[in-house]
Amino acid sequence: MTKIYLARHGQDKDNEMGILNGHRDMPLTEIGLVQANQVSLKIKDSGIHFDKVYSSPLQRAYQTAKIITDCLQINSPEKNDLLIERDFGIMSGKPIKDITELCSPDILQTDTITYFLSPEGAETFSQLIDRANKLLEFIESKHAGQNILLVTHGDCGKMIYAAYYKLDWQKVLTMFHFGNSELLLLSEYSAPEDSHIFNIKQHNH
Repeated sequence: MTKIYLARHGQDKDNEMGILNGHRDMPLTEIGLVQANQVSLKIKDSGIHFDKVYSSPLQRAYQTAKIITDCLQINSPEKNDLLIERDFGIMSGKPIKDITELCSPDILQTDTITYFLSPEGAETFSQLIDRANKLLEFIESKHAGQNILLVTHGDCGKMIYAAYYKLDWQKVLTMFHFGNSELLLLSEYSAPEDSHIFNIKQHNH
């Protein structure tokens, strides 16, 4: 049975400043480094093992993945472009607080996040689902029966989850918060609502 573990990167400089990052490539903050180390130690203490680790090419994800592989003393992560964060289009670099003003009424509001749906130049969530399906097909073709860790981002991670469990993307956006350095398990023997493995103290959304 293939088990896919899904981790989000630790807090980065844009997260800290309340800036929408998307493909912007900012490093982890000191808090982000602490979060990545926390999840690494939780994984090590739990006895979970990974046969392969893939990371988004963006440094906030790769730094997080490298901290995990170093802690577990396993092979370094391999970058995979299918794990990159959603392209935020014209919203890249904009303040998070301006989403409602700039994108209404084409938004989806949750308890923790306001999602913009289709600003100019941005990937849509349907496009992210297509990308997630390609990733899942790749994992199943190359790593059937193995434990795989994917280190990715908030929007991309949620759509991988939606694609895996064949859930409506709008429902998934409102189901849970995928926080910095949190870990999910996607498995045929793990119900969607039981996917959270570790929660990490959050300092931003």
